[in-house]
Amino acid sequence: MELQQSPALIDGPAISAVAATGRIVETSIPARLDALPWSGFHTRVVLALGITWILDGLEVTLAGALSGALKQSPTLHFSNLDLGIANSAYLAGAVLGALGFGWLTDRIGRKKLFFITLALYLSATAATALSWDIASYALFRALTGAGIGGEYTAINSTIQELVPARYRGWTDLVINGSFWIGAAMGAVAAIVLLDPAVIGPDLGWRLAYLIGATIGLVVLLMRMWIPESPRWLMIHGRPDQAHAIVDDIERSVIGHDQHASDAGFAKMRLKMRDHTPIREVMQTLFGTYRQRALVGLVLMVAQAFFYNAIFFTFALVLTDFYGISADHVGWYLLPFAAGNFLGPLLLGRLFDTLGRRVMIMFTYGVSGLLLALSGYLFAIGALSAQGQTIAWMVIFFFASPAASAAYLTVSETFPLEVRALAIAVFYAVGTGIGGVVGPALFGVLIDTGSRSSVFAGYLLGAFLMVAAAIVAWRYAISAERKSLEQIARPLASME
Repeated sequence: MELQQSPALIDGPAISAVAATGRIVETSIPARLDALPWSGFHTRVVLALGITWILDGLEVTLAGALSGALKQSPTLHFSNLDLGIANSAYLAGAVLGALGFGWLTDRIGRKKLFFITLALYLSATAATALSWDIASYALFRALTGAGIGGEYTAINSTIQELVPARYRGWTDLVINGSFWIGAAMGAVAAIVLLDPAVIGPDLGWRLAYLIGATIGLVVLLMRMWIPESPRWLMIHGRPDQAHAIVDDIERSVIGHDQHASDAGFAKMRLKMRDHTPIREVMQTLFGTYRQRALVGLVLMVAQAFFYNAIFFTFALVLTDFYGISADHVGWYLLPFAAGNFLGPLLLGRLFDTLGRRVMIMFTYGVSGLLLALSGYLFAIGALSAQGQTIAWMVIFFFASPAASAAYLTVSETFPLEVRALAIAVFYAVGTGIGGVVGPALFGVLIDTGSRSSVFAGYLLGAFLMVAAAIVAWRYAISAERKSLEQIARPLASME
């Protein structure tokens, strides 16, 4: 039998979560999941989860590419400061959404949160298209961010718990990198929707947001077949359901289930519980795993400032310093998006072969140094709009896998019971410090019209990335090709 219940367990059909609390079960589910080869099931997981990041990329890109149109809108008349505030509101919403939904993800499961957060995202994005002033626009952007923030926690947890250990790094990076497919879609949409010869100046940006909401409806259908995490079910008192899900996965991958002949799989004993007390969560994150928490926080802060400060003001730099019209910004975003997607795609496998510490240090360090160099060339006026775009494309070829590696690090180095909340906490703190401040700060710097002032902002971002590279090299965990339970044993483990 795959599930060998201790004498304390009641024989018979599935046990309720409440009845199972405190009982012990022996399971080989983690080992069985890690032993599976890559299959169509895993590919479908990547597609169903990756499309959310595509939507996020579409959402964020539209916000950046639409900056010029929002300033020119006869209804809104936004200033650069207004845009910075609205972008910061989006990130603030993402912070609060990550914390609230992260706690719920660990409490009620990964799959339920898929639909709650997606519903919030879709409705808030559609509402953004109806904005009538800066207050309403910022509010709807904050609610959209809350939905996306919740998605980060549920999806990254699911990736870790369903994908075999030897593919986990590359898969996580590619799914998070698929954000930039959405970014390219947003860029193309902006080219068409912001063309004054095609659509009026106050209608194009509204249609752009409605497109994002409409595409998001497809995700609802794609997620119907993704199962709940068997690892989560085991600990939360639903072993029979976990067993059935893993049997189904194995039959779809290798043609038969392995529970009847699992003698070769490592087993672990777990004490089932219906929830993890918040005091134990905090002790785990900031006591038992204090060093890992420091690494996760540093990586998150650095990449959040680096990415959000630059990307949210991408269009403003092109329009204010290079004279590019708002309806042409999308053309410059396409190569930028290509570099961001190709980075995780081409470098991702090295995180599973060369290892986490080497690649995190390398990608963070190179990103910071290249930003400092390109920032200096920008300050002295040595770059054209095309040259600036090429520089960003090269920088973010390395920065994109670096940013995704921050989520990978946080999501795989903490115990299962606190995984989603760990992602939420470090995403929230990192984004709150680095992401919310960044766009507003750069909006102010760009408003000065001084290249030297903007260069100072770039130097700050470069410094944070290089500092994060040093911290990662010294303290990061070598988690490549190891099972999640080997990296961090579940709190419910009896061994």
